[in-house]
Amino acid sequence: MARPSTIHVCSSCGHAEARWHGQCPGCGEWNTLVEERAPSTPGRSSSGAAARRTAAGPAATPVALRDVTTAAVARLSTGIGELDRVLGGGLVPGSLVLLGGSPGIGKSTLTGMATGNLVGAGRRTLYVSGEESAAQIRLRHERLETAPCRALDVPVIAETDLDAVVATIEHHRPEVCVIDSVQTLHAPDLTGAPGSVGQVREVAARLMRTAKAAGTTVILVGHVTKEGSIAGPRVLEHLVDCVLQFEGERERTYRTLRALKNRFGSTSETGVFEMKQGGLVEVLDPSARFVGEATGKPGSVVLAAMEGSRPLLVEVQALVSPSEIVPPRRVVTGIDRNRLALVLAVLGRHAGVNTGSADVFVNVVGGVRVDEPGADLAVALAVASAQRGIALGKSGPPTRPLACFGELGLTGELRTVGHPDRRVEESEKFGLGDPVHPGTARTLRHALKAAFQAAAPVAA
Repeated sequence: MARPSTIHVCSSCGHAEARWHGQCPGCGEWNTLVEERAPSTPGRSSSGAAARRTAAGPAATPVALRDVTTAAVARLSTGIGELDRVLGGGLVPGSLVLLGGSPGIGKSTLTGMATGNLVGAGRRTLYVSGEESAAQIRLRHERLETAPCRALDVPVIAETDLDAVVATIEHHRPEVCVIDSVQTLHAPDLTGAPGSVGQVREVAARLMRTAKAAGTTVILVGHVTKEGSIAGPRVLEHLVDCVLQFEGERERTYRTLRALKNRFGSTSETGVFEMKQGGLVEVLDPSARFVGEATGKPGSVVLAAMEGSRPLLVEVQALVSPSEIVPPRRVVTGIDRNRLALVLAVLGRHAGVNTGSADVFVNVVGGVRVDEPGADLAVALAVASAQRGIALGKSGPPTRPLACFGELGLTGELRTVGHPDRRVEESEKFGLGDPVHPGTARTLRHALKAAFQAAAPVAA
């Protein structure tokens, strides 16, 4: 009887079965068996010991790291400064890059602009689309021609068969290949539907082997789930060399690109773009955009944040209103909801700002997401300002909003955060003066006193 070419492996316990089962016989979990290619086994030998030696192969010789020679790798510049900086200086030949983001955020636009710039620089590229026809791709790339790139010169194929895509890459050997998207390709020897766990895993593994052998940089465009994480198995993120997350709101023009994983660079860099009619435009000085839009009204402060090596000024707004429901609502955009709960608890316990019976809304303006603990003080001051109805900052003309940064401890103290000098320098650059931070106030109560000292009530 012929050995089956695929098996079904439980994603929870690793139990393998020849056929699919609704419930895993190993651990009892439901709907966890996914199809995978069956591993090859060496032929039988007359001697069991000889067979084991043949399967294991000769022993490897370890080499000290100081004796390992490294070759300088010339990166490929995409012609987009913000993208190159997040990548660590450009695309590394033979690497796998996973680009994730919600539908309509601009993933295809970004990859189209990058491949157009690469073609203009004389690089060989290939654009593989499993979601659109070649005619639809041309319609989108015609819009990108308004930017200084040669988007219409990019070779494209509309294909979902993995074997055909791999054969095309091996034949034409492009320097950069875009797969849009990895969830649409399917391996013919697996029976699962495109986008299933087994299919995505096999597609990524085959493309990785092809990229390493041909020296082609492969950019995989991936879908995201409703929670915002990249769809598919976690092994997909472990296989690739770089994971990029494209964030923002479709209704707003600003987009942020950040690296969640990067084997060839930093994971703390962030690029800022603005979506316009002709495509994505780099925002070289995002602080000027965000500070210029700051309202300076009650509940508004400016956070001096750090995104990698770049200081970034963003407006944090808060609204506190009497609640009609129990428990009251806590709605946040741009920060962690659990972090807001911590800040409200510290405000009530150590600063006398009680919001237990009020709805609290906090928003980081511009669609920016801030994950660093240095945003704690900005959230606390914005909530206190909104509750008291007092605008923080210096009265004008012109009116200048209050800048601040710092982490809150559970005992009410302010803790230092990274790069305070660069944050202060960025605040002074835009005329916000010396911000409130752990260097000027030791506790949250001291910070509130300093912030409200020169403020005056604003009439409704």
